[in-house]
Amino acid sequence: MSAAQWVPLRFMVGARTMASVRRRLVRVPLTLAEARQGACPVLPTLPREAQGYLVTSLPEAQCADLRSGGMLVLMRQRYTRFHVDLSLDFDAWFAGLSASTRQGLRRKARRIGAVVRRFRTPGDMAVFHPLARALSARTYQERLLGAGLPDDLAWLQRLAAADAVRAWLLMLDEQPVAYLCCPVEGDTVLYAHVGHDPEVAACSPGAVLQLEALRDLFAERRFAWFDFTEGEGQHKRQMASGGIACVDLMLLRPTFANHALIAALAGFDGAVALGKGVVTTLGAERLARWLRRG
Repeated sequence: MSAAQWVPLRFMVGARTMASVRRRLVRVPLTLAEARQGACPVLPTLPREAQGYLVTSLPEAQCADLRSGGMLVLMRQRYTRFHVDLSLDFDAWFAGLSASTRQGLRRKARRIGAVVRRFRTPGDMAVFHPLARALSARTYQERLLGAGLPDDLAWLQRLAAADAVRAWLLMLDEQPVAYLCCPVEGDTVLYAHVGHDPEVAACSPGAVLQLEALRDLFAERRFAWFDFTEGEGQHKRQMASGGIACVDLMLLRPTFANHALIAALAGFDGAVALGKGVVTTLGAERLARWLRRG
């Protein structure tokens, strides 16, 4: 029987959380391999204390096949799970990007003129972690999404001892301005922890660091996939060599409180989507960026 976890169900406008309700849910995350295979998971037995399931990266084509057992179902988000095929070489992958993306990446790398530091061993992580943690605390990923680099250095060093993590820092004037920390699962490198200094956001340090990280991974010739995981983003779309249409589904026990929660979340998400559409139609680009990023 899978353990249930407290999961915040957020009422969000872009990256801004306007309100949050918690439910004890069993998470059922699909790996990139499972999503690529078009897998439809068999849901584990639901513990008595759990209110339902959160299924992530379910291939959209398999939604109808998921057996909900009479539970309430709400689609939390729809997205493409992007990935990079590391069986290619760097030059072949780079040539497959659009001309504007290639030119933009070269221009950004020249403009920022930063240095990349690479980390792999347990000793490396003792250097990387405090620098990346201090940077993470200033990023919107941590401040608004609660998705910063974990405080646990020992966890990183355990991964490094098993050769199961790769990490990078982008240094400008000897100060870190972007970090990327990627655990490894089998033949797949996970885009797990990432962030950049908001004061240099205009220089696109995250995109520059991502390019160099991929250059390293192609050269290493060990891995098959770089997995951009759940959710979308401009640089994911630009750098990916493929993607799978996926959804995140929440399934809740059919109680009165859960009926009300499902209705509230669906109504709020619909209103936000309508508002974004109106803003985009009117051409209010600054407000549109605020809605996306917070």
